[in-house]
Amino acid sequence: MVGGNLTSGDADKGHSRMTDGAAAGPPPIRHNDHSPLTPPALGAWEPSLPVSVVIPARGGQHRLDLALAALAAQSYPAHLMEVIVVDDGSDPPLRLPEIAPPGARIEPAAPGGWGIAHAVNTGAARAGGEIVQRLDSDMVVCREHIEALARWHHLAGYVVAIGAKRFVEEPVLSPGEVHDAVRAGSLGEVFDLSAAQASSTEQTIARTNGLRTSRNPYHVCTGPTVSLRREVFHAVGGFDPAVLRGEDTEFAYRLAAHGVVFVPDMEAQAVHLGIPAQRLDRERAVRTVAPYLAQRVPLRRDLRKDPGRQWLVPYVEIVFRLGEDPDPGRVRAAVGAALSGSLPDVVVTLVAPWSKLSENRPGPDDPLFELRLLREHFAHDRRVRLTDEGDGITATGGTSAAGGVGGITVTPAPIPFRYTGPVSVPLGRDSLERMIAAMQDDRSGMLVVDLGEDGPATLVRTEALGRALLLGAADVTASIEATHGVRHGARADFWPAKDRKDQKARKTESTGKPGKGPQGARAAQAARAEKAVQPEAAAQPGRAARPEKAAKTAETAQADKAAEAGKAAKTGQAASGGARPSARVPGRAASAAARRRNWRSLLRSTLRSD
Repeated sequence: MVGGNLTSGDADKGHSRMTDGAAAGPPPIRHNDHSPLTPPALGAWEPSLPVSVVIPARGGQHRLDLALAALAAQSYPAHLMEVIVVDDGSDPPLRLPEIAPPGARIEPAAPGGWGIAHAVNTGAARAGGEIVQRLDSDMVVCREHIEALARWHHLAGYVVAIGAKRFVEEPVLSPGEVHDAVRAGSLGEVFDLSAAQASSTEQTIARTNGLRTSRNPYHVCTGPTVSLRREVFHAVGGFDPAVLRGEDTEFAYRLAAHGVVFVPDMEAQAVHLGIPAQRLDRERAVRTVAPYLAQRVPLRRDLRKDPGRQWLVPYVEIVFRLGEDPDPGRVRAAVGAALSGSLPDVVVTLVAPWSKLSENRPGPDDPLFELRLLREHFAHDRRVRLTDEGDGITATGGTSAAGGVGGITVTPAPIPFRYTGPVSVPLGRDSLERMIAAMQDDRSGMLVVDLGEDGPATLVRTEALGRALLLGAADVTASIEATHGVRHGARADFWPAKDRKDQKARKTESTGKPGKGPQGARAAQAARAEKAVQPEAAAQPGRAARPEKAAKTAETAQADKAAEAGKAAKTGQAASGGARPSARVPGRAASAAARRRNWRSLLRSTLRSD
């Protein structure tokens, strides 16, 4: 270790830290700022980790021949490198050319699937190396390409290394010419690099200081040349064969949620033979990829604009812990508020001892009666998950150990956020949006909101939680503080006053009684006003009328007497043939005015209580 940065002498410590937490490992990397990692100079270090190069291919035998010729001239030790070409249904089948690395072989894609994702998964499943290098079959790499990317994995086990590439028109070349040029260290001898088209990802890499300041570095991890630890590949589930377009981006997104660090290495140069189809018809390429990413990458909010839609991967997991004897009214109110908020793509996880509910006939004094009813109430809602509770679940919704505890997963990946809060405080309509906006503002990994006597509410960024687990952190919160930051907030910042009033109203509805505070007082006032305008019943024996009720009765009687007098006068005028008076009858006006006063009082009270 020199100057606080990790060097090649600490190669295996990053791996130990990731797998068992025993070694000190690399210093914490803030977000994606990989500056603490200092790779050794090319040719000035001793590799020790075996690499499996996985190449998915369908047809294109000549381009594959050129790619294998370049791999046969690599600076990485041949005894530490194997090359697996996965034939994805080529007709005629692909063959191994004369010039190829010693460890190269062609494997057929596993039965039951097809496509790039399926082919890569086949190769990774059969790989023996600790590092998996994914490479396209039309990529010709420079002599140090494999070495340049592999050196990062000797520093830390949670790095995803990305190679550079430029697009060239394919010249007429033989595999022997390519092999000799690569071995001599000059791709420029056989390719016109001055006319090569730069990759758009390299512009992003330069603009973000080598992805050190990038908010979403997974965007540039688009597949033609990417390497990572084999255990990380399998930990995220490999590629998704159901994603027929954009499979590299979707895979990279899940890697980001797992907590990895993306490191581009511009010394790992390569040329891509031919111009990619997306450059020839960009609009069609974007439209083809969009539905696959919309379903699986929640961070692409620009792709989720259809109102009322539910998506394959939600944006937020909302966790409530119920215990053995939950208040059904509170639970239903909390779940209802969560599912009717301004963010529609959420899923609710209810953690309770569901496994204690026997399928046998319950007794009359069933201690889990309420829990049994709640299970039936939510069991058929696809947006609600019933998860059994277990010991060791932390405030972040996970644990400090790998694996799941009591049914709840350690991280909600690939869901990018997890909210954990008390069921006694339903979310406001836009509480989650406010919390996420605050975290996006400073890129913090956790937000803790003080809810007073109800306890804290926590929103965790999945990639920050994943990083803590990759580092083997004993204290998850402390690790998140070091790598992403922990933010604290007040209830008023995320639960506006109107939402708090609505929550009190929901509590009143769930209990059937006016709640405490101003909301409950207004509900009681409305009830009294409604009773006041009802027709007066006969007085009960031995019970005196209240002063205000007596006043209302006297006022009504006086108005009725005036109305009768007015009616009599009108009748007399009509009998004597007199003209109809132009002014309103005083008695009728007084009676109407009294009724309006009472109704308006009731209406005002009722509106205030809503």
